[in-house]
Amino acid sequence: MPALVAEMDAAGVAAMVDLDGGSGARLAEHLRRLRGPYPDRFAIFATVDWDGALAHADFGERLARELSDAAGDGAEGLKVWKDVGLTRRTPEGFRLSVADPRLSPLWEVCAERALPVMIHVADPIAFFQPLDPSNERYEELASHPDWHFWGPGVPTHAELIEELETFLAGHSGVRFIGAHVASRSENVGLVATLLARHPNLTVDIAARTAELGRHPYTAHDFLEQHIGRVAFGLDDWPAQREDYRAAYRMLETRDEYFDYSPAQDRYPGLQRRWKIYGLDLSDSALRSIYQGTALQIIPRFCTALAGQ
Repeated sequence: MPALVAEMDAAGVAAMVDLDGGSGARLAEHLRRLRGPYPDRFAIFATVDWDGALAHADFGERLARELSDAAGDGAEGLKVWKDVGLTRRTPEGFRLSVADPRLSPLWEVCAERALPVMIHVADPIAFFQPLDPSNERYEELASHPDWHFWGPGVPTHAELIEELETFLAGHSGVRFIGAHVASRSENVGLVATLLARHPNLTVDIAARTAELGRHPYTAHDFLEQHIGRVAFGLDDWPAQREDYRAAYRMLETRDEYFDYSPAQDRYPGLQRRWKIYGLDLSDSALRSIYQGTALQIIPRFCTALAGQ
């Protein structure tokens, strides 16, 4: 962990959320390694045992009990991965939607304990399109075929977003963070509509530098118009200072036509069909994205900021 904290310091990062805390013994280990030596710099979100719970008809109640115990142990939120909605199956063998009413006990625990929920429902639209050379992420998906969601029995990207909206409307008492610009970074106009309809929704920009930076005017206006509703994220663990700096360059500068991430050099399979542009955001928008929105979600991070 000292190496990770040194990278955070070099990148000017005061605090970070670990989204893969698990529960039980796994959560205890994450708390020991992160919160123990660095109590002000890390928050741990729980993840729950979907495999174990979905083997039983009362899976919603089982997940709720597990999360309640995790919160009692020190978890400060819940992470829901995209397999819920995409590949998870109910005990009857049907695809499990995040809007399934049998999950209500889980969301009720989140409301009662004021646990924010980071929810990831889909990936870039190209991941849900046929895999042929016309797919703009062909090289990326050919290198990672498990990222490709297309064919019989697979929900469309639009269906997943519709399910997300139904879900948000049914649980207005829970604060949700829509991972990856609510999984719709190619169309931030739609994201703006979601934010307007659902005051309990915030989004992060993790791993979407490539998408936001290719339509800089639209992305600039969206981020300026939604101060307080967008948080910074990187989706890279362990984080490296070069990855942060690439995101800072996109948000802060007017630079033109540059690589969206230094990871393009580390991972040759990533798409290379376009470059990005700086958004040149205002100081108020940058303060909100870097700090303000995060402090709404995890107020105790104020202590970490005071020490910077």
